[in-house]
Amino acid sequence: MGDPTVTSLEDRDQTAVPDPLTAGTNPGPLRRLRTPRRPRLWFEILLIGVSYWTYSLIRNAVPEQRGKALRNADWIWRTEHHLGIAVEESVNHAVNSVSWLIVGMNYYYATLHFVITLGVLVWLFRSHPGRYAATRLVLFATTGVALVGYYLYPLAPPRLMNGSHFIDTVMVHRTWGSMASGDLKHMSNQYAAMPSMHIGWSVWCGLTIFFLARVPWVRVLGLLYPVATLIVIVATANHFWLDAVGGLLCLAFGFAVSWAWYEVPPYALPRMPPSGVPR
Repeated sequence: MGDPTVTSLEDRDQTAVPDPLTAGTNPGPLRRLRTPRRPRLWFEILLIGVSYWTYSLIRNAVPEQRGKALRNADWIWRTEHHLGIAVEESVNHAVNSVSWLIVGMNYYYATLHFVITLGVLVWLFRSHPGRYAATRLVLFATTGVALVGYYLYPLAPPRLMNGSHFIDTVMVHRTWGSMASGDLKHMSNQYAAMPSMHIGWSVWCGLTIFFLARVPWVRVLGLLYPVATLIVIVATANHFWLDAVGGLLCLAFGFAVSWAWYEVPPYALPRMPPSGVPR
């Protein structure tokens, strides 16, 4: 996703987007903070590293309220049955019967969540520096509010429900790399399933690619990525459908925060920062 996927928005008259720097004759400090500027590589690496470390620390520090998490899982499962969408168990068993497919999904779940998200951040940094900070703010705000959800609503994933027939696909197929099961499960809070950040992050990636890429097939892949992720999180019995809804609500909050701060949607900002703005 390099230069060939440069946004179609760049062909528009960028003067149609208000320039925060020149909006007033003497912009104040708040206005200057809201002005898009070219990101600095060392700062972004440090910020992302520290932010993810903090996110993991807080997420794993949330008390593992097993009893409450299991009761919440039972309630979610009953609610989905009432709504007629409780098909997770059928999907889990059907995909588990195809060994190569479920093993691939296990690795997908364990790796692409990070790889694709970091890849989109790098692409934004290189090709859309004027939109980078605002779009990154969406991701950070989404992840931040998810931490509140983990604390207020502990939820066991389907594979850990009492008396259920869900298959823990990582355990059955001895897949390496997942912190959700096996020897690494103690490194991650097992009862932080609501909201699903696999969905929050993948939809953020998909929308970013769709709105900013120009090559049609790349835009289509952007939209297919969160769809594939939804299938994977259900097939591996790591999430309910409603966990995905929680992830979407967190993402909506992230977009609202970014829009409120920059006063325009992140994808509507100019591709390049206004000239004369310091780093």
